[in-house]
Amino acid sequence: MATTRRARPAAPGRPATGRLVALGLAVLTVGATACTGDPEPDRPVAAAPGRAPSPTGSPAGGSPSAGTPTVDVPLAVAVHPTRDGLRLTAREVRRLQAGEVRSWAQLGEPGRRLVVGDLASVRRSRAAVALVPATAVGPRVGVARVDGVDPVRDPRAYALTIDVAGDVAGGAPLPDRVTTVTVTGDVMLGRRVGARLAAVDDPSAALRPMADLLAGADLTIGNLESTLSRAGAPRQGSDSFGASPAVLAGLRLAGFDVLSLANNHTGDYGPRALVRTVARLRAAGFRPVGAGPDRSAAAEPVVVRRNGTTFGVVAFDAIGETPAATAGSPGALRVSMQPRTGPLDEDELARVLRIVRRLDRQVDVVLVVPHWGTQYTHRTVRDQRVVARALVRAGADVVAGGHPHWVQGLEAVGGGLVAYSLGNFVFDMDFMQQTQEGVLLELTFWGSQLKNARLVPYVIGADFSPRRAPGARGDAILADVWRASRAPLRGTHAT
Repeated sequence: MATTRRARPAAPGRPATGRLVALGLAVLTVGATACTGDPEPDRPVAAAPGRAPSPTGSPAGGSPSAGTPTVDVPLAVAVHPTRDGLRLTAREVRRLQAGEVRSWAQLGEPGRRLVVGDLASVRRSRAAVALVPATAVGPRVGVARVDGVDPVRDPRAYALTIDVAGDVAGGAPLPDRVTTVTVTGDVMLGRRVGARLAAVDDPSAALRPMADLLAGADLTIGNLESTLSRAGAPRQGSDSFGASPAVLAGLRLAGFDVLSLANNHTGDYGPRALVRTVARLRAAGFRPVGAGPDRSAAAEPVVVRRNGTTFGVVAFDAIGETPAATAGSPGALRVSMQPRTGPLDEDELARVLRIVRRLDRQVDVVLVVPHWGTQYTHRTVRDQRVVARALVRAGADVVAGGHPHWVQGLEAVGGGLVAYSLGNFVFDMDFMQQTQEGVLLELTFWGSQLKNARLVPYVIGADFSPRRAPGARGDAILADVWRASRAPLRGTHAT
């Protein structure tokens, strides 16, 4: 919500010491050290281990011609996505650049042999790193923080920079503003969660521990898997999720902007409760998507603008229970498919693909939030994969799903990114470990370009509140995601 955003501090100036500068993409200097690199943008700008550095000012590939425009950009240490968020010091980067680091143990990280390579090698192997302009990275690789600063999220505060030819840098300087988007898994604020909120007399309690993290994003999206009205008989017995409208305060505290209602519980208390839920969200300043008083309303995307970039959000339900919206009746936008409402309905899918194509012509970034898949498994079903590919071909940049209650894997599809299930975010499913684990999907955009996709693991506590999971527990949650992912994001690579 606009009222919850905290002002971003001004980016500090770059210190002169420790600055890395390249001539074209051929010479990289660190203090008094220089080395040769490869002029191709997918190549490292540091020397491979053991390669003799060229003298400063005498690059192997020659200097750029006089008058060639250059752009000053951060020098990123690119790593396999499973190492995203690696923390290094500027001194360690200098040692990497000089070819002095031969094993991950020298950086205090698990793994044996370390290879300085190019972006292609980083995508193939956890053993590789690449020193490249930050303009060259994307969501298929991770980036290291250096001295606590992320070159993609905070490029103007990042101390290690490189001068590259303007055409190599994409012909544009760094963005005036970086835009961050956070997507959560399923948010259920009824049943035992609602009972506890009432008991502690705090409708925001379930979301409070991670509220600052969510509200810090420029755009925050979640799947609200409970109604805000009980104006009807429960339709799923004890599995009917009805929350008090008071929980709007917690959703506001956490900075949610867009809330998907395309799920199998929005209809738990009948059509009147569904319509009231949509109305109450809108009246409170949220942007509901994926359900409404009729199919036209349920199919209407949400469009928001952040830092000059427009984002469009589409949501659909593939599970059932909530009725499919029709021309004259309330419900959710539906795509019938495995495992609950299938076989795949090609006509319903075609309707959603038309929405995505039309939206792609109107906005800079398209995000799709499906409710799909099989519960209690890390494995996807065939229809998830088929539909995900169709959505990306139609123009979706990111697909971020829910419903399985466990995390599932990531997949790079063409130019798009698919996160099949982020797991539960707030839920009272405390009967198995995996239903109390999940990940936030943190997306970083430079304009319309997705530069990084980072996963933040958390654990839902006995109070039904999620909290970040550092250390071994967080690593184990991420390992579940990476094992279930598809190459090049799959985590079973040589180390």
